[in-house]
Amino acid sequence: MAAPTKGPRLGGGPAHERHMHANLAASLITHKSIKTTETKAKRMRPVFERLITFAKRGDLHARRRVLATIGDKTVVHELFTEVAPLVALREGGYTRITKLGFRKGDNASMVQIELVLEPVTPKAKSAKKSAAAATAVAPVEAETVVEEPTEAPVDEAPVDETAPEETEEVATEDAK
Repeated sequence: MAAPTKGPRLGGGPAHERHMHANLAASLITHKSIKTTETKAKRMRPVFERLITFAKRGDLHARRRVLATIGDKTVVHELFTEVAPLVALREGGYTRITKLGFRKGDNASMVQIELVLEPVTPKAKSAKKSAAAATAVAPVEAETVVEEPTEAPVDEAPVDETAPEETEEVATEDAK
């Protein structure tokens, strides 16, 4: 028999944990920020991020899969119409967990888990590509600018590389 990989269940069996995650996710969608224990928030985060990934897809099958988890049509509608467009450009990390301290009664570590709804800006992928393109284009432009002034006029004969050395020697002999 396979051993459980996630440790003991939070407050009961697996069914209770699924319902607890669904209720926490529904509250997080409704209120955009909730206060809970650290363990519950860390265990709920992957479940919730999967729901948002389904909501970003936006098709009927994704809506039915989210409904199978949450079960409240108004919350699922809010997830698909309000939350999903706000996180459409974000590739993950839809939640933020902030530690608040310890609960007075049982000294449990309390956290605030909230949706990250700030607009995302493009990161290093596009910056690296544009920087590489700029460096590839810049030397070509520099070479063309350097070549134009060094070209000899049509009236003059081409100058050999050894010619400047001879002219320097001649100039030093004339100076004596």
